[in-house]
Amino acid sequence: MILDVRALTKIFGGLKAIEEVSFKVRRGTILSIIGPNGAGKTTLFNCLTGVLPPTKGKVLFEEEDVTHKRAYEITAKGIARTFQNIRVFGSMSVLENVMIGQHTRSKEGLLTAIMGTRKFLKEEDEIKSRAFEYLQFAGIQDYSDVLAGNLPYGDQKRLEIARALATEPKLLLLDEPAAGMNPQETKELMELIRRIREWGKTVIIIEHDMKVVMGISDRIVVLDHGVKIAEGTPNEIQNNPYVIEAYLGKEEVF
Repeated sequence: MILDVRALTKIFGGLKAIEEVSFKVRRGTILSIIGPNGAGKTTLFNCLTGVLPPTKGKVLFEEEDVTHKRAYEITAKGIARTFQNIRVFGSMSVLENVMIGQHTRSKEGLLTAIMGTRKFLKEEDEIKSRAFEYLQFAGIQDYSDVLAGNLPYGDQKRLEIARALATEPKLLLLDEPAAGMNPQETKELMELIRRIREWGKTVIIIEHDMKVVMGISDRIVVLDHGVKIAEGTPNEIQNNPYVIEAYLGKEEVF
């Protein structure tokens, strides 16, 4: 198991956003987390990635307790994420956006950067080269010199994934990656996520598009009002009457 979530709870005032949520993720698989709006999915992501400290429970990553690590420490351990709302640096080029992800693995410090030493310049060239490779992987290498803010919406989503991958994670968390995409963009996204898994990465996604969830997931966790109500394979979830009732209240959802 690459991730072991144990009885994770987050309370805001008197509101339990997530309560006693537990699940495990096998290395090299895709796990989807689904549930209606307000089910606690993004809060769960925030607790897993150090954006929010959980109130109770534990998060074990590769058997190490990372429950109360800060976000940058968790990134360094090998967990990366994207956000529901696009967060590209619009005034920077597409390539520069991905280079930022690579800089989390930089060995050179601020002093050598200021001095512009030969060692620093060599590493910058290597970072630029690797960043371009991530653009190629995401299929947006032709836009490397374009300002990120000028990219079409779907390509901005791809850019966010490329930048997250540039941190060289073992575990990638994607928060509603298909939101706002047209059918063709969604199809291409599904193929990209499959290739990420084939590359040896583990992926957890939050997603409302059931065609995406059922099409790429190895396992699915279902939340409702902050509580895990089901977990299983796509086929098991698709035929679970409690999930159908809790999710949208109608069988056509799947």
